[in-house]
Amino acid sequence: MTDIPARSKDRPAGSKTIGVLGLQGDFREHIEKFRSLGAHTKDVRRARDLEQIDALILPGGESTAVAILEKSEAAKHIFEAIKTLGEEGLPMWGTCMGSILLAKDIEGSTQGRLGLMDITVHRNAFGPQRFSSETPLAIPALGTPDFPGVFIRAPLITRAGTGVEVLARVERGIVMAREKNLLATVFHPEVVNDTRVHEYFLGMI
Repeated sequence: MTDIPARSKDRPAGSKTIGVLGLQGDFREHIEKFRSLGAHTKDVRRARDLEQIDALILPGGESTAVAILEKSEAAKHIFEAIKTLGEEGLPMWGTCMGSILLAKDIEGSTQGRLGLMDITVHRNAFGPQRFSSETPLAIPALGTPDFPGVFIRAPLITRAGTGVEVLARVERGIVMAREKNLLATVFHPEVVNDTRVHEYFLGMI
């Protein structure tokens, strides 16, 4: 049985800590973004690193690489602990690859996932990396102006369950959604100067 790390529910609001899964991907960019907003951060690489965090970021990167990690004995316990914490209500935000990990269903794929969020995603829906792009996104929850959405080998949310709030769409489908304590963006807010999505997530804690 996996030991579940202690939550930091009773600590003052000003000392809340954001864990960022640092196995691979854009974890450094997320850490820098949260620090620019005055938030505490913690690089999470082992199950014990999940202790005393108030939220967790699943950053963008290569989804198949993390799926391989998930199958390894060394990483098994951290993913089991993350899944349990998500089920218990720990705020989690998955960007790009992280949104794939959160999803219950992945079209045409049996790769490892946490299966926490009632969404279906389609991997690499925007094509290979050479087709990466920046698209202005209307996100009412963030106000105006439009948010600069950077899509890099991005997935697409093709289905959202009845309990999922759709926060942003493009013509082809959903690009930002929330279900209770879970947030998914298929784009990369951590690589632009706009901090509004990070601020929105801080408001979920």
